[in-house]
Amino acid sequence: MTYKIVTERLRLRNWRESDLPVWATMNADPEVREHLGRLLNRDEAAASMTAFQDDLDGNGFGFWAVEVHTTGEFIGFTGLDRVDEGMPFHGVEIGWRLARAAWGHGYATEAARAVLAYGFDTVELPEILAVTARTNLRSQAVMRRIGMTTDPTDDFDDPEPDSPELRPQVLYRKRRDQRD
Repeated sequence: MTYKIVTERLRLRNWRESDLPVWATMNADPEVREHLGRLLNRDEAAASMTAFQDDLDGNGFGFWAVEVHTTGEFIGFTGLDRVDEGMPFHGVEIGWRLARAAWGHGYATEAARAVLAYGFDTVELPEILAVTARTNLRSQAVMRRIGMTTDPTDDFDDPEPDSPELRPQVLYRKRRDQRD
């Protein structure tokens, strides 16, 4: 199936083989992966693209590739994913990852707002979660900008972090009835 969400400046779409060079470069970039753990090689990046598209096809939601309307440039992903088993909570979480060149333009916030609307209106989720390392202040700022809130009692330690500094995690939430 073809899935597409369009915002003022962005297109969230299915993955293409042509996305792989940028996606692989992003996942080999220590700054992009700073709060995510180890770097990925090209084969691992390709496998993640395939898994993301499989989720979109199988669930009707997942992580979409993000491109800029005016240029058609692939800049990363945003979307929804079921929370991994073994976490101290359940549900569906929102996430994003952008190439460094796309940071600071408001793209993550714009794409995340569109994904929240899709999750609430199309998937009819009662709540959407967001999780990140306590040290990831940029992502936490996006979470606040899209109206998510956090309760320190929900914070937790990642049971399998790639490094000790990634162990402390924060959990943000937004319920459908808290929409803007």
